[in-house]
Amino acid sequence: MAEYKTVQSAVGARAAEIDEGLRAHMNKVYGTMSIGMLITALAAWAIAGLATTTDPANAVGQMSNGTMLTSLGAAIYTSALRWVIMLAPLAMIFGFGAVMQRASASAAQLFFFLFATLIGVSLSSIFIFYTSYSIVQTFLVTAIAFAGLSLWGYTTKRDISGWGSFLMMGVIGILVAMIVNIFLGSPAIMFAISILGVLIFAGLTAYDTQNIKNTYLAHAHHGDQEWLDKSAIHGALNLYLDFLNMFQFLLMFMGSQE
Repeated sequence: MAEYKTVQSAVGARAAEIDEGLRAHMNKVYGTMSIGMLITALAAWAIAGLATTTDPANAVGQMSNGTMLTSLGAAIYTSALRWVIMLAPLAMIFGFGAVMQRASASAAQLFFFLFATLIGVSLSSIFIFYTSYSIVQTFLVTAIAFAGLSLWGYTTKRDISGWGSFLMMGVIGILVAMIVNIFLGSPAIMFAISILGVLIFAGLTAYDTQNIKNTYLAHAHHGDQEWLDKSAIHGALNLYLDFLNMFQFLLMFMGSQE
């Protein structure tokens, strides 16, 4: 009987240790993601300010809505450099797996923050085409929705791992539809894409949160802290992308243009 109680106590202590570790792990995920989002917002705001001007004497170009551009703005919005700025974050996403395997956790985190900075530069044009009020409003709506969806994904007892392949197919479908609509230019198709995009990335928010939790629980007993730190950064990247894409799709039909 005494041995049984000893074993039971040890199991309980181990379970409490895992629960505490899981909370710390999720805090690291959300903390890293939040820092990345803050970096993106500051970079986008700063670049938009440096890229535009109200003084015609300093303007070297303008956007389709008439916003006057400085030499920096003309370079990143109207020259060939804009394609580098748009494609560089995509290339970094594909390279993230190699960084996770070969680099240290601190290097992977630095890579993520660099990625967030480049995303901010590529998104800076939203401050040109949308009002600041609508950007803030959409951000708050996204934050509330994201918090609720992520909390549900963390607490639900339902296994939603089967959502992954379906949601990724949806992401591919949206990308194809967006490329096709570049040539069609249909507002109705764009509206439909924005709604589907919100729904898909809402689902991915819950799915990724549960996946982060389950991954930690499956590997916590190995005690490989370096691996767990990298896993937290990878989870932060996934949730960051979920939030960012949900924000962009919401902005498409919630945002008020300048």
